[in-house]
Amino acid sequence: MDIELDFLSPIHQIKNKIFDEAEINVFVKRDDLIHPLISGNKWRKLKYILKKAVAENKTHLVTFGGAYSNHLLATSAAAAQFGLKSTGIVRGEMVNNDILFLCKLHGMELQFVDRASYQDKPALFNKYFLNDPDAFFINEGGASAEGAKGCSEIIGELPQIYDHVFCASGTGTTVAGIINGINELNLKTQINSVPILKNGSFLENEIELLLNKKHPFTLHTDYHFGGYAKTTPELISFIKQFIADTGMLIDPVNTGKLFYAIFDLATKKYFKPGSNVLAIHTGGLWGILGMQEKF
Repeated sequence: MDIELDFLSPIHQIKNKIFDEAEINVFVKRDDLIHPLISGNKWRKLKYILKKAVAENKTHLVTFGGAYSNHLLATSAAAAQFGLKSTGIVRGEMVNNDILFLCKLHGMELQFVDRASYQDKPALFNKYFLNDPDAFFINEGGASAEGAKGCSEIIGELPQIYDHVFCASGTGTTVAGIINGINELNLKTQINSVPILKNGSFLENEIELLLNKKHPFTLHTDYHFGGYAKTTPELISFIKQFIADTGMLIDPVNTGKLFYAIFDLATKKYFKPGSNVLAIHTGGLWGILGMQEKF
């Protein structure tokens, strides 16, 4: 089975007065355009996970996420596209929403578990699927060495060398893959991670566990806006203005915080004049449907 999506995401430049005043050029790797549902780092992380599952003759993908998980949606769509079965173990009480509707539409079976049990995902997998020889464990968000491998391919696709690369970080898998890609090409690019979680400095260890060799990177931990899926009126206002100015959809969970950080750092003269800055748009936009009331 050929596990591929034949699409090379484009790079677009963002023009803004703030960037002009800082004398920098800001570009976006539009991984959100890879696929309408299996987009961004969701596809990057799933690619080699799915290849591993197929190589092991596994046909039942079992993974984990919250009720508005972009990863669950991407996994359900990928399973349908490549002829596999899928089950999503969902954190929390049973609910119905747009994301889970789309998961079910793609054939994913949903199983809701309490939040305490959800913390031990291998135990949940063994409890429900130990006797299923076709079942294949996929960690929440696709966090894995295979996930990092897929994300490392971003760097080889770039048409030029950038002074800075930025991405939002939840598990650290994407930025670890980007660093590995930088190492493979021996580039001096400065890597910048914007943790979307409160107290995101813990990601330093998570990232280093997935590196092929050490490379300096910077965690910008002041842009979490209260923590995972938390927002403030300031963030929502920024997102609305950004979308209206660029026509590029971003969300409050991941990419909104990423771009807010880049704009804020530009105003604070973080970048040397003449710098070329690349932001990785990691897709996963469907979760915004669960936050409409904030807009």
